[in-house]
Amino acid sequence: MVVLPPREAMTRGQLRRMAELARDEGIAVRWEEARGGAGAPLRTVASLLGPLRRAERIVVGDPFSRYVQLLLSLARSGGGGEEPPQGVPGEVVVVDDGTATMEFVAQLARGERLVRWHRRGAGGARAALFAPVSAAARRRMSPAAGRRVEVFSAMPVEAPGHVAVVRNDFSWTRARFGPPTLTDGTDLVGTSLVETGVVDPGRYLEAVVSLARAHGTTRYFAHRRESPDKLQRIAAAAGLEIVRPDLPLELVARRGPVGHTVLSFPSTVVHTLPLALAGTGVTVAVCDVDPAWLTENASPRAHGFLSGVTGTAQGVRRLPPDPPPPALQPEPSTT
Repeated sequence: MVVLPPREAMTRGQLRRMAELARDEGIAVRWEEARGGAGAPLRTVASLLGPLRRAERIVVGDPFSRYVQLLLSLARSGGGGEEPPQGVPGEVVVVDDGTATMEFVAQLARGERLVRWHRRGAGGARAALFAPVSAAARRRMSPAAGRRVEVFSAMPVEAPGHVAVVRNDFSWTRARFGPPTLTDGTDLVGTSLVETGVVDPGRYLEAVVSLARAHGTTRYFAHRRESPDKLQRIAAAAGLEIVRPDLPLELVARRGPVGHTVLSFPSTVVHTLPLALAGTGVTVAVCDVDPAWLTENASPRAHGFLSGVTGTAQGVRRLPPDPPPPALQPEPSTT
């Protein structure tokens, strides 16, 4: 397994902890600083070219990553009506429990360019320059004669008939960790919708405060991409203990302690936590995103996509968007 870590500190920390777990399971892990300076990308590509060309199966974790797409474009592929020769990858597996998996499968089925759901527009000059590489990677992730494509995910995906879908039921997580101790309080799971420019920061803060007061929330599990300034505002306004998990939330919750109720906005965890916490007595509830919370820069697809994430979640309680508490309402203007 080759890890291509980003620069963001929290994500790097979680990846290091996950790499330790992988090694404990007998997996050889290679940490590759692919973004570590001007010459790093070339060194990474050169060192991985041989293994990519020889691999019979290529497993990727983020099909939208340009780095992943670049590496896939360099791998020789079976297809073209012939059986792949010895050493040529006959299988591509996408392993991802993120909400983006739903969009990836839909775009793959429609033969579209791979674009993250929260992005607006065509992506500018850089996207245009990268288009041939992205197209080559998309072909590698499309089934053909002699090449099988599989998606391994807990997300509810409707793949075309020529793409195999294997459901991740989190059986390894349940066997490896827990069951957790339950606390008397309610936990709230944070989201990076503000950081990705989808939800207005003020509206998000209002929603967090409203949920915390209505449901007796005591802890806020921060998303790894949430900024420290934003988390400080949440702690001050909502009176919540901010927890920055060093592992993915599914593992943290399974190890415990965890609240008897876990609240979340539309995100991956409304699909994965019910599986990871099956049989523990924990209730997972999801609060819909009000269209009024969206920024003017949000993608036109944003609200429909988020509604789909909520609507397809199984085993969760659905909460309506709460109005902001009176203390955060703007003062009436006077003349």
